[in-house]
Amino acid sequence: MIEVRNVSKSYGNFLALDGVSFKVNKGEILGFLGPNGAGKTTTMRIITGYMPPTNGDCLIDGKSILEFPTEVKSKIGYLPENPPLYTEFTVREYLKFVGKLKDLGKSDIEDRINYISEKCGIKDVLNKLISKLSKGYKQRVGIAQALLHDPDVVILDEPTIGLDPVQIREVRDLIKGLGGDHTVILSSHILPEVSQVCDRILIINKGKIVAEDTPENLTKKLKGQTRCNLILKGDGEKVREILTKYSDDMEISGSEELKINFSLKSEEDLRPKIIRELVEAGGVDIYEFSTERLTLEDIFLHLVTEENEGRE
Repeated sequence: MIEVRNVSKSYGNFLALDGVSFKVNKGEILGFLGPNGAGKTTTMRIITGYMPPTNGDCLIDGKSILEFPTEVKSKIGYLPENPPLYTEFTVREYLKFVGKLKDLGKSDIEDRINYISEKCGIKDVLNKLISKLSKGYKQRVGIAQALLHDPDVVILDEPTIGLDPVQIREVRDLIKGLGGDHTVILSSHILPEVSQVCDRILIINKGKIVAEDTPENLTKKLKGQTRCNLILKGDGEKVREILTKYSDDMEISGSEELKINFSLKSEEDLRPKIIRELVEAGGVDIYEFSTERLTLEDIFLHLVTEENEGRE
């Protein structure tokens, strides 16, 4: 549904995007991650036709945003980081205004407002001034305007920024419900949110794509970085000698009860083998052996840091 082809964007001598290419399948929710200044917002503005690329092109449903801008834009709903709300309007007045801009017929506008207000949870505030709404409701209205004309593609730039935990959960559930009916690109700094909502994740840094996969596969790729926690009683030197065969990074604390944190050299789950060897060595009582599953934040920091070090 979305195809970004070798897109670059320069601002004077500054290269904001450097040959970015990726695809988003129909009905998929793609998480778009990157540190500040990485090129996320620039990419989304190019996809929506808000600004042209210096090089490359973006296709929506097979049509170029450069060659067919009006037709392509009609297929897109866009929520920028700061929702374009007219606070002196009521919610209903504002959505009617947006509907007219989207060339919806009068009867269609009313039907879409009724449907989208129910879907976005703003039915009870349709007749309230936008200026009187909470931050959470304003975000919902922003999402509603993006969905009003039933676009094939929805682009959401930091939709939960500034919201409290309850509001974040509500907006997150709303976004999750868009998948299937709409193709969604979600930019967010809240990494657990992305892992819970998105089918696939794309990480950008310094204008280049550094990773693209499902949350599960990204975790598997870095499984060699998995940390293990072991609590036992026994001869510390004997235990260290055994674990050194499986780890180059080990921390041991405690005297009578040893607490050991280490990473595995191999991607293979070696816990059964390690436990068997410790038991067969004798004089070791194991109380706990667990692993710390990599979070999306761990993966993000690893990839971005690795990319930055490679460019220095």
